Amino acid sequence: MKYLSTRGRSTAVSFSEAVEAGLAPDGGLFLPEELPDISPHLKAWESLSYAELTAAFFQLFATDLDAGILKDCVLASYGRFDHPEVAPLKRLGERLFVLELFHGPTLAFKDFALQLLGNLYEEQMARTGKPINVLGATSGDTGAAAIHGLRGKRGVNIFILYPDGRVSPLQERQMTCTGSQNIFPLAIEGSFDDAQKALKETFEDLDFRENLGLSAVNSINMARIIAQCVYYLYAWFRLPEESRETVEFVVPTGNFGNVLAGWMAQKMGLPVAGFRVATNQNDILHRFFQSGVYEMGEVKPSHAPSMDIQVASNFERFIYYAVDRDSAQVRRIMRQFKETGFYRFENFDADTFSSSCTDDNEIEATIGRVHREYGYLIDPHTACGFSDLNRNRTSVVLATAHPAKFPDTILAATGQEARSPVLDALKTRDIVKFPIAADKAAIQAFIKDHAVTCHEMEAG
Repeated sequence: MKYLSTRGRSTAVSFSEAVEAGLAPDGGLFLPEELPDISPHLKAWESLSYAELTAAFFQLFATDLDAGILKDCVLASYGRFDHPEVAPLKRLGERLFVLELFHGPTLAFKDFALQLLGNLYEEQMARTGKPINVLGATSGDTGAAAIHGLRGKRGVNIFILYPDGRVSPLQERQMTCTGSQNIFPLAIEGSFDDAQKALKETFEDLDFRENLGLSAVNSINMARIIAQCVYYLYAWFRLPEESRETVEFVVPTGNFGNVLAGWMAQKMGLPVAGFRVATNQNDILHRFFQSGVYEMGEVKPSHAPSMDIQVASNFERFIYYAVDRDSAQVRRIMRQFKETGFYRFENFDADTFSSSCTDDNEIEATIGRVHREYGYLIDPHTACGFSDLNRNRTSVVLATAHPAKFPDTILAATGQEARSPVLDALKTRDIVKFPIAADKAAIQAFIKDHAVTCHEMEAG
């Protein structure tokens, strides 16, 4: 299978090449040339374990990788999760389910993709002998998951941009208290959108990318989207059969990658009713699905900081399909949005999406209500998914992070203390971070000074 850029000005590449590059040379995002039809496989896949399902699903996409090597990467990735089902589906009510995606090493859904991506990078280095310098931007959980997927791996250095003071204290500790020499948390002044803009500008310098062996670990990396498709399949198999085709997945989202993965699985043949995009008070995606207008607003810090985003980097992939894969139209839309922060889609069709938004007061109230009604603790991001639930249909809410990552909000909402031994251990460690301007030149200079090189690998 080959992968094309949403902007249509890059040559088709293999799966491994798309993973290595992350962002296409023309500034677009990679997508499969054609989405495979998974419907013939559903019956055979139903009895598979999570790791087995992931390996089977990836074989449709990673056609240039040896099946045995791919399976080894998958098994190594999900062996570090603390629940035997990896992504357990819990029933809270007659028609209400929660898909727990926080049983990985950093207690957030990003572990599903980034544990695997780390092992794919390691396999790639063993095969090619080329070092990799990984650059990402995070609003909280991506950075921690990427760091823990790559920490200590020989031949890889990882640089993570994050907005200083705008992630939770425990999220910051997960990034800055690793003790690993190949980890560089870069604390910028400003918002996540500022970090993401600086990242994209850095990647647009093709000579720099090539010379440094730079790869993107953000949700713009296609491997991450493919990995996230799997837990929708896994959850669907565990629903009562009579609920499967009428289920709505409710997905807390800021960067659009998580819900995009489910929607793409639907386009491949997973028969579900639809998806609800659940945003916090930074509601650019909610406003879009209500009106067809994609308009940037001011980022407002919230109780759900991983969703404090106004430019959803994965949204370009949805746009590509929404305009019938017209790359020239994608380029026009993205250029106008970059210049004006605004684009209106004519004859807009929300497809199977609906949406909602939840402000901070509602987040606290929802955490308290869910705890009272079901005896179940949810984190602030997951709380956005429980807002305005349709109780007349089967809903699966994606629980995207462990509540212990946000202890102050949980305590205020429920009077209960949410803790995790994994997070408690971080509180005694020293924070190591590198303050830096959200500026392409400053970031490139830092990476040049700290990049891993072929010479260093040979010397090691």
